[in-house]
Amino acid sequence: MKSLTVAAALMSGRYRPDTEVDVSPGYIRLKGHTIRDHRNYKTLDLTGIITKSSNVGVTKLTLSMDHDAVRNLMVNVGLGQAPGTGFPGEQTGSLPWISEKQVVERATMSYGYGLSVTPLQLAHAYLPFASGGVIRPVSLLKQQEVPSATRVMPEQVASDVLAMMETVTQSGGTGTRARVPGYRIAGKTGTTHKIGAGGYINDQYVSVFAGVAPVSDPRIVLVVMVDNPKGQEYYGGEVAAPVFSRIAAGALRLLNVAPDSWPGDEGKRMAMK
Repeated sequence: MKSLTVAAALMSGRYRPDTEVDVSPGYIRLKGHTIRDHRNYKTLDLTGIITKSSNVGVTKLTLSMDHDAVRNLMVNVGLGQAPGTGFPGEQTGSLPWISEKQVVERATMSYGYGLSVTPLQLAHAYLPFASGGVIRPVSLLKQQEVPSATRVMPEQVASDVLAMMETVTQSGGTGTRARVPGYRIAGKTGTTHKIGAGGYINDQYVSVFAGVAPVSDPRIVLVVMVDNPKGQEYYGGEVAAPVFSRIAAGALRLLNVAPDSWPGDEGKRMAMK
């Protein structure tokens, strides 16, 4: 969800990709609740918020905007609605309405709590980042004609967020294990506690990696969700990202997509930034 929150921030006109946000001392208190980052990153620009997956950063972004700005974008990309494939048992997920006074709920929704999505919904929501800001209906069958598109964000915003998500798979990002040799990969890690009868379960997780490949000319949007991973590793970058890498590599080969990354390219792109 952080990618959508950052997109909403850019769309608000108040932020640029290099706008800096103070995220020290690594946590923020809201009405008796504490929202934390993995460590104190002190100051991050919007790109850094995505790279480091800063909960504090997106919390500050969402609370600085109109109370429904992030949720409205989520609605526009299809969250909380049936995808419309016609497949039996299709789920709508959950995207509750949140009032301006519900600051804790607004904050937690900005990084993925208080709502639920299916892998298909999440892949559909990431489509604008791969298609220049437009979204099309999903289908389980290959369409003879390209379905009509609806613009949900400016092309520049989609391009900016895609570039931010590429840093996630580069050195210092949380999703380096999602890399595919020979291809530029953009994506976002996600890790949430599972929900039980009494609320969130402390030791059970859903690990996610959602991504786009290849960055230079996107052909696939892919989402991997691992339900309750076993073992010591449970973060999306540790569990779901490697699965993403293997599936994306196979898909790109089957689609005969030409490589767009060569040894040394990452260093050149980082230097340009």
